[in-house]
Amino acid sequence: MDLFRQTIPRYIRLRDAPSYLGMDKNRFGTLVRPFLIEIPIGSHGIAFDVIDLNTWADNYKRCNGRPGIRHKELLWDAKKAHCPNTLGQVSSGALNGTVGTSIKSGKAEDLTSALKRITAMKPKKSSIPN
Repeated sequence: MDLFRQTIPRYIRLRDAPSYLGMDKNRFGTLVRPFLIEIPIGSHGIAFDVIDLNTWADNYKRCNGRPGIRHKELLWDAKKAHCPNTLGQVSSGALNGTVGTSIKSGKAEDLTSALKRITAMKPKKSSIPN
């Protein structure tokens, strides 16, 4: 059977979904399945929408993927976490690019000065008498 001429169905059964994403069934069960809509097929069958699987894969790639290593270059994600969502959840905002979008660019100096201000504050007096 020629893989490139094969038609991909709209729904993929539970037994085939892990291999569609290139992972084992246990990893699929912990990383992917909790965040997908299950579609019942018959009395015992479960399927998943291919669009949901592809959306999950795109989100996972965006959060965990990184470019290949080039000579004399540092990895672009070596010092920062670029995706707050580590479980691979697909939210409605992820589809339109609004999740985690900062409206103000922060600098290390801003964080340092904020930490200095917080640590320099005197603790509040307790309302309970000694």
